[in-house]
Amino acid sequence: MASNRRVFLRNTLLGTGALATGLVGQAATSNGEFSGAVSNSDHKQQFNMSGFAASKLDKVRIGFVGLGNRGPAAVERMSYIEGVEIVALCDVIEERVEKMQKMLENKGLPSAKSYSGSNDAWKKMCESPDIDFIYITTPWAWHTPMAVYAMEHGKHAASEVPAAKTIDECWQLVETSERTKKHFMMLENCCYDFFELLTLNMARQGFFGEIIHCEGAYNHDLLEGNFNKKKYSDMWRLRENQQRNGNLYPTHGLGPVCQVLNINRGDRMEYLTSMSSNDFQMAEMARKLASRDDFYKEYATGHYRGNINTTTVRTYKGRTIMIQHDVTSPRVYSRLHLISGTKGMASKYPDPRIATGHEWFKPEEMKELELKYTPEIVTRIGAMAKKVGGHGGMDFMMDWRLIDCLRNGLPLDQNVYDAAMLSAIGPLSEKSVKNRSNSVDVPDFTNGSWKTNAPVELTLKGGGTTGVKEPKKNESSKQLGI
Repeated sequence: MASNRRVFLRNTLLGTGALATGLVGQAATSNGEFSGAVSNSDHKQQFNMSGFAASKLDKVRIGFVGLGNRGPAAVERMSYIEGVEIVALCDVIEERVEKMQKMLENKGLPSAKSYSGSNDAWKKMCESPDIDFIYITTPWAWHTPMAVYAMEHGKHAASEVPAAKTIDECWQLVETSERTKKHFMMLENCCYDFFELLTLNMARQGFFGEIIHCEGAYNHDLLEGNFNKKKYSDMWRLRENQQRNGNLYPTHGLGPVCQVLNINRGDRMEYLTSMSSNDFQMAEMARKLASRDDFYKEYATGHYRGNINTTTVRTYKGRTIMIQHDVTSPRVYSRLHLISGTKGMASKYPDPRIATGHEWFKPEEMKELELKYTPEIVTRIGAMAKKVGGHGGMDFMMDWRLIDCLRNGLPLDQNVYDAAMLSAIGPLSEKSVKNRSNSVDVPDFTNGSWKTNAPVELTLKGGGTTGVKEPKKNESSKQLGI
């Protein structure tokens, strides 16, 4: 089974995604560089998906693909949202599908159609006329091929992060979404965390003045988890760390600060530089495990990405962003989320703090700021989001907002250009690292429309009508770690 899945993954990357968009011959190399990639001048925007409002869907019929790690919690969260019909469940492992069918049964919901038993089962699901929206929670390498195939078959699509691994895949997503006029959203849940939404609204209201610099990160000790035989199918996440060297997972820290900076909506990333340390732990761990378990021998050779990667970005308007990635060092979890402006600053870790001048606001003053600047989505759904769960509620808030936009025919908060730009940091950082941290241009996936695209809407104007079901006692979609 494992070898068949690896063949399927390789064929998917080299076949389906490229063929579906006509970008044959533009596959990425194993080291993250790209050959024959579409340049800014090659891409002519077919349709501007920023601000695009698709036809209203009274009922959003969802098909889920990938029910191993993130998928089950996503299915459960969606079961609380009115107007959602969970109509299809797909995973290469049949037992996972059966487990989620049992969950639907226990909730008194209709059974969904099962797709499993073959490596192409997900394609059959995407081809079904009875589905409006495909929700993808598979390993990273499948995100773009599956999303492209779904849009080609008339479905809106969303995937876990990152949305793409290569620049070519980023362009595939953009071109397919524009041509089909189907939404694609990368499910960046951290954009819906409570402090991030608070500071976004404060920035919009001018509290921080002109934004000068922002920082974001994914600093999370996953060393043991990456070597755990049962956590990631076929050890796919460990393989990512073994084959690539850069910021492999930039979007959690980057997504929220890009909204603060109105990236793709008034400003854009211009170029970046990236530097990685040596690997001081992963290869050592692999050799240690291989010495007592032959399973790990194939992971005990070759190089691993550096412990910590630091990437800096300069925007067209002269602002800067610093992004970090460290998932092996024994350091305290942090996404940084730092905003620095001409009038004040905010910093989330180790504790949420806001300052003007040289003084942090006191606890009672922080409460006053929260009352004044908490955005409408939090007052509307925040309490219920905390009850349902999902990283403290931000997962549920993201899902609810997505469904509410689809049901009311509203533009999505995160569109395909955001997915492409945030995901592109991965391969671009790899290229910079390989070339002694020389600067690398960031493609303009909007083809110039960033100059006039409207910022992310912070009110629920035209929406907010989607109801939620109260979770039963001791029932929630809790999930630890991000």
